[in-house]
Amino acid sequence: MNPKQIAAELAVSYIHTGMTIGLGTGSTAAFAIHALGQRFQAEDLTLRCIATSHESEDLGRTYGLPFVDFAAVHRFDITIDGADEVDSQFRLIKGGGGALVREKIVAAATDTEIIIVDETKVKAALGAFPLPVAVLPYAWEWTQARLQDKFGVPAHRRSLPSGLPYLTDDSLYLLDMAFAGPLPNPDFMEADLKTIVGVVECGLFVGLCQRLIIGYADGHVEEKAAPPTMG
Repeated sequence: MNPKQIAAELAVSYIHTGMTIGLGTGSTAAFAIHALGQRFQAEDLTLRCIATSHESEDLGRTYGLPFVDFAAVHRFDITIDGADEVDSQFRLIKGGGGALVREKIVAAATDTEIIIVDETKVKAALGAFPLPVAVLPYAWEWTQARLQDKFGVPAHRRSLPSGLPYLTDDSLYLLDMAFAGPLPNPDFMEADLKTIVGVVECGLFVGLCQRLIIGYADGHVEEKAAPPTMG
């Protein structure tokens, strides 16, 4: 079985009837949506769901999962999402699936954010995966230049195979910052990024993960809870 699928199924076991659930975006989160959808069809669950992308909502609707408007939600009981990288302090790089703005909003409103990954996503330090930064399309080249000047690394605009700019569900561009090594001061980097006009959000998630579930190729899973100062 796929290690991400094993991790996703364990994460979904924490969901109970009556909960408000956040659903992440990307290939890993899709395993959780499939697992939750199968439970929803097999059990008498009452749920309220919000997805962090049109893609995830469309997948959830194939199982009949009930989606509500964000305005009806005060807090999420559980959100299940993936990550592109995670370190020992539960800091994450996210945004490979393009939904980092909505993912961070939902994570910030969640009591228990469960991150599911396979063992390849666990790193000693963040930064091998390019850090996504969501920016306004207006004058994006100016924002790109400021990012490159400030951090000294390339910031490539993400594009579709056609060559057209990749647009998020919120009509933002993504600039992928290629550090290719440890991020400088990850605990404070988000604040530094947001001093640049035109930056909307970044894919650095600090203090937002409460539980980490890691799937391994040999079929076992490892589960870790963040200390209170991290979650």
